[in-house]
Amino acid sequence: MRVTISEIKEFKQKKEKFVMLTAYDYSTARLVDEAGVPLILVGDSLGMVLLGYDSTIPVTMDEMIHHTKAVVRGAKHALVIGDMPFMTYHTSASDALRNAARFMQEGGCQAVKLEGGVVVADTVKRIVDCGIPVMGHIGLTPQSIHQLGGHKAQGKTPETAERLLKDARALEQGGAFAVVLETVPAQLAKLITEKISIPTIGIGAGADCDGQVQVINDLLGMFSDFVPKHAKQYAKLAGIMKSAIGDYIGEVKSGKFPTAAHSPSIDESLLKELD
Repeated sequence: MRVTISEIKEFKQKKEKFVMLTAYDYSTARLVDEAGVPLILVGDSLGMVLLGYDSTIPVTMDEMIHHTKAVVRGAKHALVIGDMPFMTYHTSASDALRNAARFMQEGGCQAVKLEGGVVVADTVKRIVDCGIPVMGHIGLTPQSIHQLGGHKAQGKTPETAERLLKDARALEQGGAFAVVLETVPAQLAKLITEKISIPTIGIGAGADCDGQVQVINDLLGMFSDFVPKHAKQYAKLAGIMKSAIGDYIGEVKSGKFPTAAHSPSIDESLLKELD
């Protein structure tokens, strides 16, 4: 059985911390799932860490669905959330509903995530009313990076802090089952967590959120372009991978690989018949 929306909500009620991780392919999703992670986000961050874009903005629905299908095949227990890409839920509620339905029908995920607060609350309600669970995302919203002026902390003034609290409440009222708080001062994230009944999931938002999320490539030290401030590298796989690749190159050139153990064989007498 997969983790359910009700179980995620119960984490907050029981004051039990939980985690969410991103995954973008079958093998990674399988490992994350087997490790016991209850929530897997197929984030549009794949645009940067997998596809080499300079932001999340170029990511398309087709790209997201392609990767979501792979993750769903790999994860048997975690709740899988599809990240709705730029401008797939802004133009109209009907467009948002259609794209959310694509995630469910084609991608096979169990929920979707939208960026924004008050401005998308009605859209969230429309999607939820039609039976599709929605996770919210406020604070630093990468799809609005040009409007925000870069990767800057949000909610550092009384006005912006009040706006974020209103955003969180609007998402709660719209029916979102959880909300991501990204790059929000820890004190504000704590306040929001206390003021709303749905779980908060922090990324660069302090330790008092109900849950935490990280990009798997950051956590494993695989994405070497830069390390976000909010990330902790629990491994440094980029160096290990480069070393292994270097060893492979060296052994091929020196003749150490492959050996007889790496290839099938036949009785050499049979080859004489080929002369």
